[in-house]
Amino acid sequence: MTQHPPASDRTDRPRPKILLIGANGQVGWELRRTLAGLGEVVAASIEGGYGPIIDLLDHGLLAQLVADTQPDAVVNAAAYTAVDKAETERDIARRINADAVGELGRLLAERGTPIIHYSTDFVFSGEADRPYTEDDIAGPLNVYGETKLGGELALLESGAPCLIFRTSWVYGARGANFLLTMLRLLKEKDELRIVDDQVGSPTWSRMLAEMTGLVLYRVLRGDLDLKQVGGLYHLTGAGEVSWFGFAEAILERAGLECRLLPIHSNDYPAPARRPAYSVLDNHRFEETFGLYMPDWRESLDQCLDLIPCGSC
Repeated sequence: MTQHPPASDRTDRPRPKILLIGANGQVGWELRRTLAGLGEVVAASIEGGYGPIIDLLDHGLLAQLVADTQPDAVVNAAAYTAVDKAETERDIARRINADAVGELGRLLAERGTPIIHYSTDFVFSGEADRPYTEDDIAGPLNVYGETKLGGELALLESGAPCLIFRTSWVYGARGANFLLTMLRLLKEKDELRIVDDQVGSPTWSRMLAEMTGLVLYRVLRGDLDLKQVGGLYHLTGAGEVSWFGFAEAILERAGLECRLLPIHSNDYPAPARRPAYSVLDNHRFEETFGLYMPDWRESLDQCLDLIPCGSC
């Protein structure tokens, strides 16, 4: 017969409360699934639906959300991500990506509440010839990158216990991303012209969410002291590829037929400049947490397995 300890000897820990901001985005949607096993998830988004409504342009609403929720941890997956549109909406992008992040950090610093926040490879200029480390000097080429860098600095300066995960080329089975756009165009077009002189690391939103959950679990248990390991980390799919190479891999794995033509960035002008090389080095994350991101090809295969055949 199984022996149970007396009730007086048991430790009944309350379930931690996790405030997830940006719950309807492609990373936030995956985080709702991943974080559910860690505690009570309060899923806030600008649309509502899964939980409270939050608009990062309204700092008063943000303060009220933190006060009402009283979270044990916060994961911020919300951001202004319209890279080209940001060139003409600089103020809105700054208020969401930088000012709101700094305000959130100040609110949480007062409580000593840990926060995980996401940033981007676009904080770099793309002039490197090897993967960027966290110690490399940032030099964003566009407003989006500038405002995301501003958010990093504001959060670090706020004094909140934080982890900032810079990631890149995020895609998934839902939302607006390169993978789903390519699957649609590959069925509609006989020929596509794809930029071949921008190189980065595709990152599956689900794998990003699962790595976040594994780290946050240890934070909530008290196994990780953010006074010692907090700060900035790179977290992307392993390996590197150009947009053209990524499109070729999607075409092959989806079993579709379309002629792909590599082109130069200058042949596909856009309002915002992109870094030519924005591969991030994950070694600090790997050494600190003992976790490793899979190769981007492996994650792509797994993601495609989740997409209905009609989308391929």
